[in-house]
Amino acid sequence: MKVEVRYYTRSGNTKKLAEAIAKAVGVEARTVDEPLKEDVDILFLGSSVYAYGVDDSIKKFISNIDVRVGKVVNFSTAALIKSTYKQVGKLLEKKGITQAEEEFYCKGSFGSIHKGKPDEKDCKAAAEFAKKVIS
Repeated sequence: MKVEVRYYTRSGNTKKLAEAIAKAVGVEARTVDEPLKEDVDILFLGSSVYAYGVDDSIKKFISNIDVRVGKVVNFSTAALIKSTYKQVGKLLEKKGITQAEEEFYCKGSFGSIHKGKPDEKDCKAAAEFAKKVIS
């Protein structure tokens, strides 16, 4: 099974989850600046919410996917709203790419809000989630 992890982060919150997920599934976490080079069965795609929307980098990454992707598993952090699942799902649907029903979400720190999140416990939960998805 071919698995990849891509993510976008400004603050480092989503990077923490991406690295935990990648380690759990035995691959390297890469930013969305690095396009997919070959077909994948599972793509763990990490994003966060900025001004109530996913960053343009995520939009660009998805629009530029030109390989077969079996399914995308969303993971995200946000301080104020819950999850990027629906927003990412709409982008994937336009490309004809399936989004998995399962996702991983946790609070992300923003200034003094949710300080220290995601923490070690969140990263461990993300790793366990990823192992379950690929099993």
